Amino acid sequence: MATETVPRWEHSVRLAETRFDPERLRWVLEKVQRWAPYVDGLLLDDLALVLDDYMPAEEEVEDMALRLRGHLMRLVNVALTSQVYRQDSEVAELIGSGRAIRDEELPGGHRKAVGHVRRMAWTVNELLERLVANECLKAAT
Repeated sequence: MATETVPRWEHSVRLAETRFDPERLRWVLEKVQRWAPYVDGLLLDDLALVLDDYMPAEEEVEDMALRLRGHLMRLVNVALTSQVYRQDSEVAELIGSGRAIRDEELPGGHRKAVGHVRRMAWTVNELLERLVANECLKAAT
């Protein structure tokens, strides 16, 4: 029985010969360092906390707003990357309203701030549901 030998594959360009653009590498490194994975468990926990009957304390509202802004930005990025907003006008509207809510300053006064955070949470929830319906994300189990 004859044994066949498979020729060894060699890459035509060696790593040492490759030129890297330092600015491009710095940009990639910065993106990797700022990357936050989409974690639906945390998102759902935050939504439940904000949309529940529970009235968050004043010192909790700002932290909740920051977390929801992060969730909202990630979901908007998923919608834009997948380009689902082109087929689903509801997603396009949610992207617009999400951006508007995200860019608003947290209002003064505890009740107004809670109202703002709850509006943001509803937008996050609606966008999440539309992305799941369009199979851009899997449903959380």
